[in-house]
Amino acid sequence: MNRARTPSLAHRPSGWAWAWSGIFIGALVALLMHWPAQWLATSLSQATQGQVQLQEAQGSVWQGSGKLVLTGGEGSRDAMALPGRIEWQLHLSPQGLRLPSLNLQLLAPCCMTQPALVQINAQLGNASWQLQMNDHRSQWPAHLLSGLGAPWNTLQPEGNLNLVTEQLQLQAWPGRIDMQGRMVLTAENMSSKLSTLRPMGTYQVSLGKLGKDSTSATSPALALTTLSGSLLLSGQGQWQNNRLQFRGEASAVPEHAAALSNLLNIIGRRQGARSLLSLG
Repeated sequence: MNRARTPSLAHRPSGWAWAWSGIFIGALVALLMHWPAQWLATSLSQATQGQVQLQEAQGSVWQGSGKLVLTGGEGSRDAMALPGRIEWQLHLSPQGLRLPSLNLQLLAPCCMTQPALVQINAQLGNASWQLQMNDHRSQWPAHLLSGLGAPWNTLQPEGNLNLVTEQLQLQAWPGRIDMQGRMVLTAENMSSKLSTLRPMGTYQVSLGKLGKDSTSATSPALALTTLSGSLLLSGQGQWQNNRLQFRGEASAVPEHAAALSNLLNIIGRRQGARSLLSLG
């Protein structure tokens, strides 16, 4: 007669095992939910080689605040802090079998009337990521750039930087970035310690597809134009192999050439009355 075999006690999961598993998972979730904001500050500093810092960080990775400081990098004495604090909220949104999307809400009360909303999606299969941002407006003090070191610490710009995003989407693969929508930065009533002329002018930097159709994806292009003023700036650039290649020129209206001569000597390679600008 065959007797029914009962499971050995050695192979039965004990109540203690389940209890300890639950405690471990609960502790792990609690740790992740209360991950200190300082971890985010350290990661941001490392990713930017110390040029963008989050000082006096409070709260957690998922919800916190801190002081945004721009510096010239490791070993630099240049530093400039944004007035007040910036506030953020992070959360993950499930996407079925795909990686969850990361949603960021960012608010700088000094410079924004509404928070910026950013969603980031990553795909492991083709090592790509996608970023989407809501239509947004903000205004930043230009003197903040002086903290980044050369050449900004020499120029010491003053004025307002008005940033506008419209239907902005970025998608990146290894060695390539595509863009939809556009980003426009208007540098308003700009001046510099290198010139007695105040203001020197108002300028616009547009990032996006150059042309009528800005809805189709393309490698982002950059255009610099002068809206008004005595310092005349112009140029165009293109992102290639994840690097910006820009060529432009600067000049002065004849009646203010003397007041802007020193500035033209510093910002580019002088060629007669013009100064040639290049990056990348």
